[in-house]
Amino acid sequence: MLPEPMLSTPVSSPDLRPGWTGEPKWDGFRAAVSVDAGRVVLRSRRGTEMGLAFPEVVAGAVQLPDATAMDGELVVRDAAGRLAFERLQNRLARRGAGAGRAAEEWPAHFVAFDLLRLSGTVTTGWPYWRRAALESVFAARRLFAPWALCPSTTDPDTVREWLSWTSVGMEGVVFKRLTDAYTPSVRGWQKYKVRETSEAIVGAVTGSLTDPRTLLLGRYDAEGRLQYVGRTTTLARAAGTTVASLLEAGRHRHPWTGWSFSVGWGSREQLDVTLAEPGLVVEVQRVTSSKRADQSGARSMRISSRSSPAAKRRAPGHRPTSFQPSCL
Repeated sequence: MLPEPMLSTPVSSPDLRPGWTGEPKWDGFRAAVSVDAGRVVLRSRRGTEMGLAFPEVVAGAVQLPDATAMDGELVVRDAAGRLAFERLQNRLARRGAGAGRAAEEWPAHFVAFDLLRLSGTVTTGWPYWRRAALESVFAARRLFAPWALCPSTTDPDTVREWLSWTSVGMEGVVFKRLTDAYTPSVRGWQKYKVRETSEAIVGAVTGSLTDPRTLLLGRYDAEGRLQYVGRTTTLARAAGTTVASLLEAGRHRHPWTGWSFSVGWGSREQLDVTLAEPGLVVEVQRVTSSKRADQSGARSMRISSRSSPAAKRRAPGHRPTSFQPSCL
C-alpha cells in the first residue's frame, strides 16, 4: 500500500542552506510505484491509477525488488532530449494497443527521488539518508530504463548550475532537510521554481473588455499566425483598469474567431471569452512549467506597447514602456 505523498511549500530563494539537500524538479507527473508479489501499482499524486497508460513502466517493475515502493516523477523526452510534458499529458488517455504504440513512440521514464519501502521494510520513518538505500537499489539491481535516479546534492554551486537547465525541462529545485523523515501529506519540503519573463500579445480576455479578469495571450508563429500560449492569473484591480483603457474590441476576421479555450489541462470546461484586437503587447513573468500552458502562471505583468502588425511579429527584445509590475 502506498502512503500519501510528502509535499512542498514554495520559497523565493534558490540558496541551498547547510543541513539541506537539493534535487532537480522535473517537468513531469508526480507518481509513486510499488511492487508486491508481482502486482504493480503506478499511482498519481492525487491517487489516480496510471499503470494502463504507461505499460512500459509496469513492465519495467520486474527489475525492482519485491515489496518495494518509490516516489518520483514520470517524464517523457522529445527527440532533442528536452522534457515534453505535452506528450506525457497526451499519453494519459491511451489504453490497450494505443498505450503500447505510445510507449514505443514516446517512452516514459520514472525518475526516482525517494524510497518508501525496501523488500518489505518501510523506510519513510528514516531521515533523508534513506537516499543511500535508494542508490543501493539502483546499483545492486543495475536498473535501466524506464528507471532513472534523480540527482541529489549538498553543494550550492551544483544547485546554481541546475537552475540553468530550464532549456531541457527542469522547473526548479526541491530542498529537503537531511534530518527529516518522509511525512505523508505534510509540506515539509521546499520548492524553488525558476521564473521567466517574456512578451505576449493579448488576444482575448475573460470578463469584459471594460473589466477584464484574465488575459489570454498569444505569439505569432513563423507563418504569421497568432497562436495561443496561455492565460494569466486573475488581474489585480489596478492592472485590470490599466489594461481596460488600452483594449479594443476584436474586429472582423480575428485570428481566434471560432476558437474555444479550456479552463486548464484535462478540463472539458470552456472559458467564456471576449476577443480583443491583438494590438496590446504585455510583458509577463511566469513560473517555468509547461503544465500550466492553459493557464500561463503569469505572476506579474507590465504593458509593453501597442504595436503595429509588423512590430508585433518582431522578435522580443524591445524595451517596454514604463508600467510598474502588478500582481496578477
